[in-house]
Formats: sequence, structure tokens, C-alpha cells
Amino acid sequence: MLLDINRVVVAFSGGADSALLAHAANAVLGPERVHVVTAVSPSLAADERADAEALAGELGLRWSAVETDEMTHAAYRVNDADRCAHCKDALMDVLVPIAEAESATVVLGVNVDDLGDHRPGQRVAIDRGARFPLVEAGLTKDEVRACSRRLGLRTADKPAAACLASRVPYGTEVTVDVLSGVERAEAALRRLGFDDLRIRHYDDTARIEVPIDRLADVVDRRGAVVAAVIASGYRYVTLDLEGLRSGNLNAALAPDGA
Repeated sequence: MLLDINRVVVAFSGGADSALLAHAANAVLGPERVHVVTAVSPSLAADERADAEALAGELGLRWSAVETDEMTHAAYRVNDADRCAHCKDALMDVLVPIAEAESATVVLGVNVDDLGDHRPGQRVAIDRGARFPLVEAGLTKDEVRACSRRLGLRTADKPAAACLASRVPYGTEVTVDVLSGVERAEAALRRLGFDDLRIRHYDDTARIEVPIDRLADVVDRRGAVVAAVIASGYRYVTLDLEGLRSGNLNAALAPDGA
């Protein structure tokens, strides 16, 4: 899946998928033919950016960071069902020139499970020449994690960390202030030991999502949790009793809104 590509530019978030892809590419093609690039914008938490750089160093990857400008586009900020497409377009705007300069192909860490969700950015990436080697290899998310464990990658069990804009319900404008508030609240809760979580933004209300088996922990530490989220800029704090569901805001796109 990689030998026929020859040179690659890897969109590198530092998550389980892109880490496995980058590590495999580095092993198969060699570091001189692999360039991993982290896209930096207000939708990427500062902790995630720092971890991506650190991970690249640990894995011996040729790494760089580039800024994307999706926040300057009204079509992105309006946050309709095509937000992801506008974001991916901005990503490809910076990755394609890098790839062209190196006679390389842009590759993204998309796995088979990702194909079943509402992710219009995938079509944009394909239309602009990107490839999905993990999909070509038929790897699901569980298989990505299993392969990562066998290879000793510390990202094997790293919780998924979608862009901060995914915390904002469709129809609510995406702004730097909104994303910063989400980032502060999530960082505060991680400091309390909740590593796998989402803060869903509803104006002055934060809806906390954690895995079902951590709901009781949030309740037990209610005082500290509420104080941390309010200190991040929210007025009200709620807990989603259905637990953490990746991409659950996409349910609003269903015909019946469910």
C-alpha cells in the first residue's frame, strides 16, 4: 500500500491512525521519503500540537507544522453540514504544495470505520489527490490499535481527539472564542484525570461526555468538575448520561433529527 506511492506527505495529528501510518511509511520508505506535517489552527488543541511534535521526535520522523486558514472562511465558520469539507479543503491547500515540491503523495490516516460516518472532507481529500493507505489495507480502528500495540506505539490506546470544531453543534457559528473555551474546559478536566472526554458547546452551557464507566466518577467529583468548567468560561455544566459517542452531533443531520 506504500511501496507503489514512493514518497508521501502524511497529515499527522499524532493520533492512533496517523501515528501508525507515519511509522509504517517511515519503516517502508525511509525518512528521506516521508514528511509528516501537522496542521495548526484554532481547532487543534495546543496540547495535541505539542504531543504530535514530541511523538514525531520519538519515532524519528521528519516533521513540520503548517498553519491552515479555515477560520478565515465564512463557509467554514457558519458550521453547516459541510464544515468538514471546508476544513479539509484548507488542509489540502497547504499539504498539496508541500507534496508537489517533494514529488510526493498526500496520505491521510483514515481507517475503514471512518467511512461509515458523515465526513464530507474525505471526498474533498480524494478529489484533490490524497490517498488513504489504512483503508487500502482494510484496517479498522480496532486493527489499527492492535497493530500499534504490536509495534510498541504509545498511541495504541490514545483516545480519539477530533478537532475542537466537532464539539460545536451544526448551525452554531465556529469562532476562536468558542474553540478556546472548549479547549480550556477539556484541558481542565484532563487535569482531573478524565482523559477520554468531550465538551459539547451550547452557548453558555457545557455538556460533558465521558465513557459510561466514568459517569460515576464525574458525579463523585462534581464540585471539582463544575468549578473547572465554570472557570473555563461556561455558566452551566451538564453531564450526558448516554456517555461519550464520537461524532454524535452528526445525529442532527438525520432526516428525523435523531
